[in-house]
Amino acid sequence: MSDRPLRLVHPRSGHVLVERLEVPRTSFGRGLGLMFRQDLPAGEGMWITPCNSIHMFFMRFAIDAVFLDKRLRVVRTYPGLRPWRVVPFVFRAHSVVELPAGAVDGLPLARGEPLSIEPAPR
Repeated sequence: MSDRPLRLVHPRSGHVLVERLEVPRTSFGRGLGLMFRQDLPAGEGMWITPCNSIHMFFMRFAIDAVFLDKRLRVVRTYPGLRPWRVVPFVFRAHSVVELPAGAVDGLPLARGEPLSIEPAPR
């Protein structure tokens, strides 16, 4: 991936889930994730890769978590995941996208549904 901003798209519907997708580059950044932040604004999200489990310790807001395999297909979703919860090991997950709570509402994100991470338009 380039240094251009990324976005997350649901190809089947054309819906853009995230206009600005942050990607932590270090293991420290991946471990820190969204901890200690005040909020996650609409249109923003974080793609943590590699990752197959998350915790919500020190979080101040709920998120939607979408676990993806290596081909960016949905493995499992956790909508409305509240602070101080743990999502243990998700079998076959290679990464997770953390989105504002409600971002996946109404989308058919069944297991195997492909998502697309692509450069954001300039």
